[in-house]
Amino acid sequence: MKSPDIDKPASADDETNQTKNGFLALVSKMVFEEKLPVRFMYKTVPEHLNDTGWRMFTGYETPEYLEDEITNLIPVDVDKMVKLDPSITDLVEYNAGTVWERAPEGDGWERVHDYRIPSAFTEVNITNDVDEFSGKS
Repeated sequence: MKSPDIDKPASADDETNQTKNGFLALVSKMVFEEKLPVRFMYKTVPEHLNDTGWRMFTGYETPEYLEDEITNLIPVDVDKMVKLDPSITDLVEYNAGTVWERAPEGDGWERVHDYRIPSAFTEVNITNDVDEFSGKS
């Protein structure tokens, strides 16, 4: 059995062959309310069965705007986004961990490798105390 070549760069097939689930992306309301194009997008691990993991933004969102996800990000069918902006058609095939951006003066998308995709924070308490674990203390 031949071992994989770890020095070999990933091909487009390697980066788009993930099992596909869901059909929704979370999209900034600015895309629709302000009629601004998507200029920054990333794919995270999907949060539920209908979620593709794609998050799409205009690039003008402030940190405060992004903190209020429930108000400012809306679930939109990825097919609707592709019809709205055909330039993302091939990009939405990529796996989780992929980040793309395009400059306001440009039309072409560039792959981003230095952006850390945010993840949901889950607080976990670890204990070896049986009484504390069962809520008796």
